Amino acid sequence: MSGPGFGNYQNEIYLHGLEGRIPPFTTDPTALEASARERMEPGPFWYVAGSAGSGATDRANRAAFDQRRLVPRMLTDATERSLRTTVLGTELPAPVLLAPVGVQSILHPDGELATARAAAELGVPIVLSTASSYTLEQVAEASGAGPRWFQLYWPNDDAVCVSILERARAAGYTTLVVTLDTWTLAWRPHDLDQSYLPFIRGVGTAIPLSDPAFRAGLARSPEDDPGSAVLHWVSMFTGTDRGWDRLSFLRAHWDGPILLKGVLHPEDARRAVDAGMDGVIVSNHGGRQVDGAIAALDALPAIAEEVGAEAEVLFDSGVRGGADVLKALALGAGAVLLGRPYAYGLAHDGADGVRHVLRGLLADLELTLGLSGHRSPADLSPAALTRQP
Repeated sequence: MSGPGFGNYQNEIYLHGLEGRIPPFTTDPTALEASARERMEPGPFWYVAGSAGSGATDRANRAAFDQRRLVPRMLTDATERSLRTTVLGTELPAPVLLAPVGVQSILHPDGELATARAAAELGVPIVLSTASSYTLEQVAEASGAGPRWFQLYWPNDDAVCVSILERARAAGYTTLVVTLDTWTLAWRPHDLDQSYLPFIRGVGTAIPLSDPAFRAGLARSPEDDPGSAVLHWVSMFTGTDRGWDRLSFLRAHWDGPILLKGVLHPEDARRAVDAGMDGVIVSNHGGRQVDGAIAALDALPAIAEEVGAEAEVLFDSGVRGGADVLKALALGAGAVLLGRPYAYGLAHDGADGVRHVLRGLLADLELTLGLSGHRSPADLSPAALTRQP
């Protein structure tokens, strides 16, 4: 088998069974959430698993995947296959990245450091959240030579924004992902019922609290008055919606590729490209921001048709297994971002848990690619799918 042979993880697991060894936790992506819930306190668990409002958008994300079905083809000479691809200059062993998930220390003490180590081992890029429990520099060190991107929650202080971007570039983050859909928090009943918001507890604030421009604007240092510093940061990155004209500011202060995350309408994708952005991530934040919104997968084809020939179109929201990745690729995504599943892996067993989930997803992806009659992601098109009512 060409490439890294991710599917061999299956053989490894079966051979371990001869020695009486079974996987550390489930290989079933649909069972990960329930398994993680048994290990986690309610506040942290629901912060990851919960959704906006009634949860309708999260349910729609999964329903959209279930409605699309792969149509396997036979005798396609798919014995030799490769998942390798390149996205915005980043070489990927498979069309998969780890989505930006903040406050990872609520899942495991090593948080983003553990995730970075596991991702780097497999060559899969991490997209580090601004809401990281560790600094840009600490996560970069843990990542080593691994590919890494940076996700920005856009602060309303330009000097702080520029300082954070400069730090990210200096630490080797190559692509900027700007999240547009979370300029204020949605109504999230599970978090509200627990009165649980990590940021105001000082979790997920390592990047701003270590930033010289942010610290310069405080009356007292975060070490002397952590509560005031945290509240100052919360007010700085929430509560301000911007206009399209402000994208030029980011373009002026970031010399690498820029993607806008949270795009669900083809007209917004067109405006992003016309504004000089390098692409979009079709996403509804995993159902965490707008209750009753369109499923991200349903939004993908029109956006790919609108700008896919000119810019990069990536996808997240609702991805659980390898077949989901194939469906998103077939509908026009260049790669997908995996979120909740690896977070549950982190909660199970730190870096080893992330590695197990990621290896399982990549094995499932490679095996399903071949068994459905394809040798590479480039072979996929809408013709590989049918839609059920």
